[in-house]
Amino acid sequence: MRPLRYAINVTLDGCCHHEAGIAPDEESMRFWTAEIDRSDAEIYGRVTYEMMESAWRLPVTGVWPDWMREWEIPFAEALDPKKKYVVSSTLEDVTWNAELLTGDLRQAVHRLKLEPGTGLSVGGVTLPLALADMGLIDEYLFVVHPVVAGHGPTLLSGLRERLELELIERQDFRSGLTALRYRPRV
Repeated sequence: MRPLRYAINVTLDGCCHHEAGIAPDEESMRFWTAEIDRSDAEIYGRVTYEMMESAWRLPVTGVWPDWMREWEIPFAEALDPKKKYVVSSTLEDVTWNAELLTGDLRQAVHRLKLEPGTGLSVGGVTLPLALADMGLIDEYLFVVHPVVAGHGPTLLSGLRERLELELIERQDFRSGLTALRYRPRV
């Protein structure tokens, strides 16, 4: 069974808004590129899917936008062709190598986990909360930013039951970020 991994940036006070932390640098983008390469497919809710598509989809011109720095392009190149599954009750159609996940969420994600491959990755805020509540997440990756945001959505807010996690890897970055990889305690 391929694992489902949840990965997100988070501030010291638990804020997981994508603009709340430290701006990415070359080291963190290399890390996130390697993380994207660990999975066969991404699972997103509508908001995360639309945000990621607007930033990281290759334009029809075939040329990355001018705002994108050279060291961000490998991340975009890793994510752009990746298979994506989108959970949404409002979207009727998706593009960007994506398909809508329909029906019962637990069953749909479980079916994806049963397919052969190296893993699935989920990002965002709302969808990972639902998947964590269902016990479907096999690994949690929190990249902690040395920032106190003081506002914004917080990590797994509303979780029904306490999650006990075991630290399996830690990586410190020159910028002060710390990547903490956990798996649920059995």
